Amino acid sequence: MVLTTLVAGFVVSFMVPNLYGALKILFFLFCLLLLVDLLLLFASKGKIEGHRILTDKLSNGDENLIQLQLGNTYLFPVTLKIIDEIPIQFQKRDFGLQSKLNKGQAKLYQYHLRPTERGVYSFGSLNVFAISPIGFLAKKYRFDQEQEVPVYPSFLQLQKYDLIAFTNRLHEYGLKKIRRIGHTMEFEQIKDYVLGDDIRNINWKATAKRSQLMVNQYQDEKSQPIYSVIDKGRVMKMPFNGLSLLDYAINATLVISNIALKKQDKAGMFSFSDKIENRVVAERRSSQMNLILETLYNLETNFIESDFSRLYVDVKRSLNQRSLLLLYTNFETLDALHRQLPYLVAMAKQHLLVVIFFENTELNEFATQKAETVHQIFEQTIAEKFIYEKKLIVNELRKHGIQTILTKPEDLTINTINKYLEIKARGLI
Repeated sequence: MVLTTLVAGFVVSFMVPNLYGALKILFFLFCLLLLVDLLLLFASKGKIEGHRILTDKLSNGDENLIQLQLGNTYLFPVTLKIIDEIPIQFQKRDFGLQSKLNKGQAKLYQYHLRPTERGVYSFGSLNVFAISPIGFLAKKYRFDQEQEVPVYPSFLQLQKYDLIAFTNRLHEYGLKKIRRIGHTMEFEQIKDYVLGDDIRNINWKATAKRSQLMVNQYQDEKSQPIYSVIDKGRVMKMPFNGLSLLDYAINATLVISNIALKKQDKAGMFSFSDKIENRVVAERRSSQMNLILETLYNLETNFIESDFSRLYVDVKRSLNQRSLLLLYTNFETLDALHRQLPYLVAMAKQHLLVVIFFENTELNEFATQKAETVHQIFEQTIAEKFIYEKKLIVNELRKHGIQTILTKPEDLTINTINKYLEIKARGLI
């Protein structure tokens, strides 16, 4: 035991001077590399160049493309750690990218953001950390320290449906082709009969004068007022997939207004709760869509119960021409409908009223789950009762001659377009 201790002591006493010398060499090399790294990143003429590329506005409820343009003017490749300070509304604290840029290389980086609230969003700094091949140090660059961008109603959705609403691809998006079963026609001109013309339109007087068949040519009656009426009471604050029912209604209003204008109708809108607000008179002027977009941008829920009697009085006073009213609201129970039904019936006598309200998709999913306890069975029974009441509301409205749309929030725009096309095809306005 003593011999082992003596041998160990001898070995350590022999190695310590050599170990100390090796550590001094390693420390010297480390300092040398650190100095070289410092000179490469901070003393050379190269640098990292960059900026954030934003559109002038973001689209609410959609995936918006954000781009980062970065370039390396160093004489060596660098590793980049990119931290973009995205707006606080997204609640993302760990957002970052990592990449490598070769000497003289420029690269475009992309990511997407989906806002769920309208308003002004503030981006902070674009922080880029450049690391040389040595990798001991990192140099921080800051670009675009403050950028603000407004989030508007879904103009990306508008562009999508603007394209498909006038093509034969409607069925791909759940839209139906409607067979014309009515006539809403205005006389256009008298023309020569050609094979395929409707013989019911033959103009016999003109035929007798010209001694050849002549027919009256008609065109669809145009410039019908189409109003989107948005309930902004507390029932529209309910959220689904991050968006409130109010925002779903706003996005649908933007799309249907654009399609109505393209179909040569007049588009307008207003909102209501305890009073009528955000009014845009139905017109076909070139600035109409921009006016509607700006009005929708500022529309917010006011958390009070909506006054349908005031809505009826205002509609009766201000809308002299028969119009299509697309009323976006929500009824959860039959009792809630019955309180407002007299006013809806009164409006439907003067205008073509379409009441649009929402399925509770979370209740639908819950009701289809397998119940394993008595408590779960009780809860599913209550959920099925609410689902059934929605169907009773539809039947009650139809009994009084009021058109309805009961829709999932995500299908609101498609179903509203379908109803508008159906109404146009049937000549109901």
